[in-house]
Amino acid sequence: MTETVSAKPAGDLDEAGLLAAYRTMRTIRAFEDRVHQEFAKGDIPGFVHLYAGEEASATGVCQHLDDRDSIASTHRGHGHCIAKGVDVREMMAEIYGRRTGSCRGKGGSMHIADLSKGMLGANGIVGGGPPLICGTALAAKQQGTGGVGVAFFGDGASNQGTTLEALNLASVWNLPAIFVAENNGYAEATAATWSVAADNIADRAAGFGMPGVIVDGFDFFAVHEVAGEAIERARNGGGPTLIEVKFTRYYGHFEGDQQAYRGDEVARALEQQDCLKAFRDRVTSSGALTGDQLDEIDREVAALIDESVEAALAAPLPTREDLETDVYISY
Repeated sequence: MTETVSAKPAGDLDEAGLLAAYRTMRTIRAFEDRVHQEFAKGDIPGFVHLYAGEEASATGVCQHLDDRDSIASTHRGHGHCIAKGVDVREMMAEIYGRRTGSCRGKGGSMHIADLSKGMLGANGIVGGGPPLICGTALAAKQQGTGGVGVAFFGDGASNQGTTLEALNLASVWNLPAIFVAENNGYAEATAATWSVAADNIADRAAGFGMPGVIVDGFDFFAVHEVAGEAIERARNGGGPTLIEVKFTRYYGHFEGDQQAYRGDEVARALEQQDCLKAFRDRVTSSGALTGDQLDEIDREVAALIDESVEAALAAPLPTREDLETDVYISY
């Protein structure tokens, strides 16, 4: 049976943990809003897919992870990168295609990776991530590290054979793997309600013999609780979990998307369900944090984003010689 979780407290977070969660979510939002502005100027090459509105998912999951763990992302990967600890300055430089980028300016927005942080990479292949984390989860199991693998994927990828095969493999091998279906309602412009046969992606978990949980993606605390339980179970040999996070993305599928397929859902979500507003209201009304503490984080994050853009614009572009580097790896 699929369980639905929403609006439950994350009682294990102290003040430092709450501040860290807000800083991560605010950094993701500020980063994406700035990339939205900068892309319109025409200086950013390639395509950009923004994660704004989905911050509670990446943050709620990744706050439970450490250096033992790895994640696989999607084409909409900036939020996952930031939540897993990839350097924001290097990310911005990568988006601008500069040599100081996390992939030396040769990957761009859809291919940011940092293996030193356990970030296997954003991925332009729909459904490309789930098989990757089966590999890292198997390695963690064989080596006894206690690590887990987490695959973030969208509602479109939920219909890909690679995803379904990975779910099956993870159960057959009882892997420490977490599959996070980020259902923002659309695979590009195709509504999930039209393209996904089941009412909920998480309902499919039963077919693979694993728990399935649906969580309110606007509620950081609900995501944090569900992810914590799934990750702890995986670390202790309990096998994989499928988590479906439901929310709304605030920008189009890609920058330039006219979004003719959507109504007023974005304005409604921003006004009534925004995860950052909900977090602020909850922690300040309870007395766990003060508005001044959160305002200070807002200022620090704004300065970081400004610095990142300035540094990226000043950084050199890759050279012809750079084409022949990072092609092969030596073991």
